[in-house]
Amino acid sequence: MTLNEIAKKMCAKGKGILAADESTGTIAKRFKSINVENLEKNRLKFRQTLFNSSAMKNYIGGVILFDETIKQKTTLGPTIPELISKHGAIPGIKVDKGAKPLAGSNDETVTEGLDGLRERLQEYYDLGARFTKWRAVYKISNNFPSSQSIKSNAHALARYAALVQEAKMVPIVEPEVLMNGSHNIEKCYQITADVLDECFNELEIHKVDLKGIVLKPNMVLPGSECKDKSTPEEIAKKTMDCLKKNVPSDVPGIAFLSGGQSEINSSKNLNEINKINDSKFLITFSYGRGLQASALKEFGKNQDNDAKIQKAFNHRAKMNGLSSKGEWTEDLEKESAA
Repeated sequence: MTLNEIAKKMCAKGKGILAADESTGTIAKRFKSINVENLEKNRLKFRQTLFNSSAMKNYIGGVILFDETIKQKTTLGPTIPELISKHGAIPGIKVDKGAKPLAGSNDETVTEGLDGLRERLQEYYDLGARFTKWRAVYKISNNFPSSQSIKSNAHALARYAALVQEAKMVPIVEPEVLMNGSHNIEKCYQITADVLDECFNELEIHKVDLKGIVLKPNMVLPGSECKDKSTPEEIAKKTMDCLKKNVPSDVPGIAFLSGGQSEINSSKNLNEINKINDSKFLITFSYGRGLQASALKEFGKNQDNDAKIQKAFNHRAKMNGLSSKGEWTEDLEKESAA
């Protein structure tokens, strides 16, 4: 498959991307909230239960894995990448080394992980990965994000994307403007536009083929502490407008992160965006919490009840699959949850 074909398969109509790439530290927090010990066997158990669910065939185009996970063999026989491929989804891998303090800027970060990346990509390709992910994070406040943060992160994202395409994989480019803060939706729009503009400038400089990437942006939302709440219709309109003005039409797929939204809100907002999507972009989801929160709760109640864990996951995957076509409704949400 060409890079463009892989990108389109990851974001195919009715399907999206499962972000199961929590680091060992992040999943420790998730497990702590459900009183499950953070052991390798528990991490494997939770993930393979999701990867072996019926939703994988119908609603999941790709799965982002963590370094530990892509190297694991399931207790069912196949390796994790083989299990994912068996269900028709594409295995992918998170390759960044996390957001580190940005020298010369207080309270801002730059994502690291470029050193030795070329060699790591070869190893991941051999393990079965066909796409990768790199996340850059931007804070909104009175002084942030600084142009230094916007430029440094865009430069790193572009260097990463060029190396990934050289290794014959699709890079997910993830510039996340965080929703923490009291800023309004206008401020989020303006910052998201600036961030996207700089990212695509750098991608062009680094000769990245835009037909072979997937963009993973934030939705345009008011900050979590903002007094002025926005309706899903407003969020959709602002987000769509921002994408059309700042994302070149060569990009085949846009897969939103859930970014702290609840499971229902992330489905509802994605649905509204797709109801007005008159662009060439395939617009879908690349959710972690937005797909896994309910399944994680079930895992906390009983780690061996695969049926219940999978039922919770299948429901969320189906709802988001509907949202990626603009066909989700409150009634369907309640009906199939019941």
